[in-house]
Amino acid sequence: MSMSHLYGTDGDDGVEMESFEVSDWDLQNEFNPHRQRHRQTKEEATYGVWAERDSDEERPSFGGKRSRDYSAPVSFVSAGLRKAAAEELSDEDSDDEEKPVKQEEIPKEFVPKKLKTGGNFKPSQKGFVGGSKSFVDFGSWERHTKGIGQKLLQKMGYVPGKGLGKNAQGIINPIEAKQRKGKGAVGAYGSERTTQSLQDFPVVDSEEETEEEFQKELSQWRKDPNGGKKKPKYSYKTVEELKAKGRISKQLAAPQKELSQVKVIDMTGREQKVYYSYSQISHKHNIPDDSPQQPLGKDSKPQGFALPELEHNLQLLIDITEQEIIQSDRQLQYERDMVVNLSHEIQKMAEVLSHEEKAISNLSKVLDMVEECERRMQPGCENPLTLDECAKIFETLQDKYYEEYRMSDRVDLAVAIVYPLMKEYFKNWDPLKDCTYGTEIIAKWKSLLENDQLLSHSGQDLSTDAFHRLMWEIWMPYVRNIVARWQPRNCGSMVDFLDSWVSVVPVWILDNILDQLIFPKLQKEVESWNPLTDTVPIHSWIHPWLPLMQARLEPLYSPIRNKLANALQKWHPSDSSAKLILQPWKDVFTPGSWEAFMVKNIVPKLGMCLNELIINPHQQHMDAFYWVIDWEGMISVSSLVGLLEKHFFPKWLQVLCSWLSNSPNYEEITKWYLGWKSMFSDQVLAHPSIKDKFNEALDIMNRAVSSSVGGYMQPGARENIAYLTHTERRKDFQYEAMQERREAENMAQRGIGAAAGSVPMNFKDLIQTKAEEHNIVFMPVIGKRHEGKQLYTFGRIVIYIDRGVVFVQGEKTWVPTSLQSLIDMAK
Repeated sequence: MSMSHLYGTDGDDGVEMESFEVSDWDLQNEFNPHRQRHRQTKEEATYGVWAERDSDEERPSFGGKRSRDYSAPVSFVSAGLRKAAAEELSDEDSDDEEKPVKQEEIPKEFVPKKLKTGGNFKPSQKGFVGGSKSFVDFGSWERHTKGIGQKLLQKMGYVPGKGLGKNAQGIINPIEAKQRKGKGAVGAYGSERTTQSLQDFPVVDSEEETEEEFQKELSQWRKDPNGGKKKPKYSYKTVEELKAKGRISKQLAAPQKELSQVKVIDMTGREQKVYYSYSQISHKHNIPDDSPQQPLGKDSKPQGFALPELEHNLQLLIDITEQEIIQSDRQLQYERDMVVNLSHEIQKMAEVLSHEEKAISNLSKVLDMVEECERRMQPGCENPLTLDECAKIFETLQDKYYEEYRMSDRVDLAVAIVYPLMKEYFKNWDPLKDCTYGTEIIAKWKSLLENDQLLSHSGQDLSTDAFHRLMWEIWMPYVRNIVARWQPRNCGSMVDFLDSWVSVVPVWILDNILDQLIFPKLQKEVESWNPLTDTVPIHSWIHPWLPLMQARLEPLYSPIRNKLANALQKWHPSDSSAKLILQPWKDVFTPGSWEAFMVKNIVPKLGMCLNELIINPHQQHMDAFYWVIDWEGMISVSSLVGLLEKHFFPKWLQVLCSWLSNSPNYEEITKWYLGWKSMFSDQVLAHPSIKDKFNEALDIMNRAVSSSVGGYMQPGARENIAYLTHTERRKDFQYEAMQERREAENMAQRGIGAAAGSVPMNFKDLIQTKAEEHNIVFMPVIGKRHEGKQLYTFGRIVIYIDRGVVFVQGEKTWVPTSLQSLIDMAK
């Protein structure tokens, strides 16, 4: 098979050469919808172009002819006529006679090779043989078919006359083809964009630029028709380009400075050369004598004009001129920046000048006001200056001329003007008679003179704060004089005086008054006090000082306790005056010192009183018992319970047993039991020891009722005693439940108000908190464990904690108990 339509023939040898250029046949046949398509065989797919073929068919006849389907409807070609054979031959001859345009100007590499074409149409045809298709009549061939394509498009939402796509963004007309002028490659004859493509895609195409570059390269192969030499082209640099170059070089100046000190050894020439910067290498030039002359070749022409020195000098002149232009531009920019900077400086200086003028004006006004004050303070002045008027003048200075007032030396100003007026104001003042005199005016001067930057605490420098100096030098001497004449037992007037001045006087001055003036007077008076002879109780003239002095009175408490203890040595509980004297000190002394004082001086006396108490159910004298119970709020519950356990309950239970052994009246016993129980408060009855004693009495009564078998028994006695026992124990349980509920509510309220870190996280922390609240020591016993659990001491009781339950060490075993019962036992 001949492949002449695919491979060109190389002249003499006849060797077939493959040509990959696109010919007119390829272009026209590509857009021919009726061209015969070639079905590739298995052998062609395997061997490609080397596959053997049976016939020597032309290119368009690849694959042979298909069998025609005569049952299909007749298909007509719309428009166009078949040309006669003579016309086709004439067209072919005319095509062969055509010559390429300016063939002599284009080298062989750019000349496309001819393709031997075949088929049903000629390369010179302007359209298809069947006629050109009209885009207006798009899809008209479907009237000869079933029109399946149009139906599918309409099902998919296509509307005739609109573009494809969801938003009808596609082109409306089909793609339009444009035929080239000659047989060149794509783009050989300029832009190939059609009018339709320019309308649909109005984007600037770069084909014009590509065309210009192509023509420029093509012109390099063409000879000048005039045969003359090419004119030299000159490149010019504008001033703007030089300025831009100068700005870029200025930005790169910093890294170049680092490279300017680098030592460079140049070994590219015949001799070694040393440079001290890379810029010297760029500026070096060859001298004609240094380089050997190259021999002229065959085709080389001798250089007619060579003056390297002149070229070098000209280049130097050009470089110098460029540098001058760049330097001038930089100098101009610098001058412009300087003008802008100086304009800003002028504005700033104008603002400073106006500010200074305003300050001078304000200072002059302040000076006039101060001079007016000095003039009115002169003796013999018709309108003398008063302290209130002076305060108004200082308020005016502070409001209208605040900056000047703060910058001025207020200490010297106050010493010169205010101090004489202040002395005159307090000349006849008695602090104890009129304690509020001058507080308002002094409070006003405090806001005017006190230095805000200094704190009103001890260690003030009097030279830096006018108000503190004023109070120390003018007001303080009057206070010293009045305290020296003051009697400590008449404390009301002095306390009122200091209370009224506490918000005005500086803190360090108030501390000085309390520590150096008031406390020594109180201490001396306490030493001379005798509780047995003095009719005025000591708390009446000591306690009023508590809000002001607080912890400063601690050194006075020890001698007071000693004097009270000496006075109680011969005291008897029947004397109630001791309670009246001691009761005000209960909240003043610390809990530990108060409890120690009670245990040492009061509890033994109460124990002796209980020992003297005689329990007689028929004729009971209750005075001694009332004397003891009256101290319940003064002594702790644990001390009172200890007294009752030791001195009262043994006798009481003994009387109960002897009474039950002599055929008693159980109704009287029940009333006697309930009567004694009503004598105790709920707090005492809630203590475990007291509950145990009354339960023991109930047990004795139950045993007595149950043991009298066969003898005479009062009717209903057993039921009454059983009912009494049940009622009393139910009350105990109800009281314990109420106490636990109240404790839980208190804990909840404390938990809401306290911080999250102070809330107990486990049962041990809860016990620790309770121990701190009740002043009970709670600590682990080192090296002691029970069944792997750590033992703790809770006061004098040994306990351990297991799964949120407290176990207390009993006589033989460990007994679980509630937290409230544990606290009561520890007390």
